[in-house]
Amino acid sequence: MKIVIIGAGNGGTTMAADLSLKGHDVTLLKTSNKMHNENFSYLLNNGGEIIFNDLKGRALTKIRKVTTSFKDAFSGAPQLIILFIQTNYHENVIQRLVPYLKDNQVVLIEPGYLSTAYFLKYCGDLNLIIAEAESSPINCRIISPGEVKSLSKNVRNPIGIYPVSRIDEAMLVLNRLEYNFTILDSVVEAALHNPNLIVHTVGSIMSIPRIEYSEGEYWMYREVFTPSVWNLVKKLDAEKMEILSALNLKPLPYVEACKFRNSEDQTIDAEKVFFDYAQNDSTKGPAVSNSRYITEDVSQGLVLLESLGKLLKIRTTICSALIDIASACLNTDFRKSGRTVERLGMRITTELLRIPHKKS
Repeated sequence: MKIVIIGAGNGGTTMAADLSLKGHDVTLLKTSNKMHNENFSYLLNNGGEIIFNDLKGRALTKIRKVTTSFKDAFSGAPQLIILFIQTNYHENVIQRLVPYLKDNQVVLIEPGYLSTAYFLKYCGDLNLIIAEAESSPINCRIISPGEVKSLSKNVRNPIGIYPVSRIDEAMLVLNRLEYNFTILDSVVEAALHNPNLIVHTVGSIMSIPRIEYSEGEYWMYREVFTPSVWNLVKKLDAEKMEILSALNLKPLPYVEACKFRNSEDQTIDAEKVFFDYAQNDSTKGPAVSNSRYITEDVSQGLVLLESLGKLLKIRTTICSALIDIASACLNTDFRKSGRTVERLGMRITTELLRIPHKKS
């Protein structure tokens, strides 16, 4: 397939390498110069050559095209567009995408925090098929310019599809990626089961003193989730599940959603899965208190959850308190820059909330 991956960070670059090895015609589009410039310059200067360290071994492949030009990236009329940038920048990039999108293309958002609404807001006159994922299928890193490493892969990758009438068409395209996608009832479900909504926000906010004291010598997953902090995780998760229940969606706990994505054996204890990962497989960091764990997942995740709670008249006491603490600690009003029902588009969002997508 012809595929455009928007975003040349850890996830986008690794997925570009993986899908190139699988035989797809991949274009990697970088949308800004904020991060990962050395790696991207290497790709530009070396014809897209990249080393992919997979769990099965090491392989050299070539990404067919790497570019910073939207026009150049979309010159080949791709079947699939994968949006793989921080959700803070989704609205702006989707607006820039509008002139280049065509009817019947599939858009995969990795992940979204309900960015489906932004596509409907700005591209509503197009017949797009939108797939919104809970999380990236590959836990990965750029380890040096021109070289990426897959740390782990999800066993299953839940996604919501919009519109429901086009699920079968979407899966004909998405199954060719070989990422074991499974269908959720709604893109809203995918948005609220983004694991970073719960674990990044609580973990990083409660870690701020440790991060600053250690100057980056810190492993959040190993160190922060003590019994008391785990109580906080469960209370925030309960607020999320109350909102899911009010929308007639399955109120799946955070740890159960993680187990579904990550474990072949679905009979083992879900908390054990999480803590095994935290102790044995998690990566170092965050290195700074104002990491994307807060700047993205508070502003785009928790602010959205609070906004949905207000719309549904559900109290989100823990969620709101975490937003307040993060805003005070980092001297930033995350509600001002954050994602709300109003910012996504009230009419569009309430329509998405009202109509769960049922499996065909």
